[in-house]
Amino acid sequence: MTPQRLKLHAKALPMKPSSGRVGTRVSRLVVYLLLIGTSICFLIPFVWLILSALKSSDEIFVFPPVWLPKHWEWGNFGKALTALPFARYALNSIIIAVVNVIGNVVSCAFVAYGFARFRFPGRRILFMVLLATMMIPNQVLLVPQFILFHDLGWINTLLPLTVPAFFGSAFYVFLLRQFFMTIPPELEEAAMLDGAGSLRTFFTVVLPLVKPALTAVAIFSFQGAWNDFLAPLIYLNDPSKFTLQLGLSQFQGTFHTEWNLIMAATVVVMLPMLVIFFAAQRYFIEGITLTGTKG
Repeated sequence: MTPQRLKLHAKALPMKPSSGRVGTRVSRLVVYLLLIGTSICFLIPFVWLILSALKSSDEIFVFPPVWLPKHWEWGNFGKALTALPFARYALNSIIIAVVNVIGNVVSCAFVAYGFARFRFPGRRILFMVLLATMMIPNQVLLVPQFILFHDLGWINTLLPLTVPAFFGSAFYVFLLRQFFMTIPPELEEAAMLDGAGSLRTFFTVVLPLVKPALTAVAIFSFQGAWNDFLAPLIYLNDPSKFTLQLGLSQFQGTFHTEWNLIMAATVVVMLPMLVIFFAAQRYFIEGITLTGTKG
């Protein structure tokens, strides 16, 4: 048999998968199984929450536990939302969350851009000091902040829950600064050669390119303000200014045994965060994954 025929015969034989490919597929299968198992573990409490919101109060604490209710109590949501002024609480939470998003995005974007682009003496040391503030526990700052806001006359107002957002956050500054450093400086230099100033370059060239990181900061800010319980508990005394989280705690104190209504109210409070996350998850994931590509 000639060498050419041998080559043709070798090509005609079925190719067996190499051991490397088999090992890669097995490792991927193991990773997928672990991810699926972890996802199920995280989903079980959420599914139990929703099903408990549709049960009667007698079915929640029965043993053995009952997953599916015998009678679907859809009226629990109506009872939960009318037991307390949840519309007012929702309005207060929306105002606080939206103002926090605007304040954090605007202030942190300016500060992060300055650390990423401008060269000034002590820039690295100042940035390290900024990052070091993240190691200070919030509990240590409770008393000094309360004294400060009390002297300013801000107690029992929404100002302590909104104004600090306009002074930036170390974590958000770090997140945006890492993303700014992935943008080539040549883009800004080209805009400046065309006659654009620093502010115009920042707003028209740089900010559109960091939309994923800004979205991530906005989602984090909204989530933090929406789920915050301790700060409203400390600074708010008037029930008309309560947030949804304070409303839930008050609802739990009023209906000690009506856990099905508490679960129904909790599901309603969680819905805005779920909608926002799934609507912007593409930008959110992109913003998180790309912030660590350049140090």
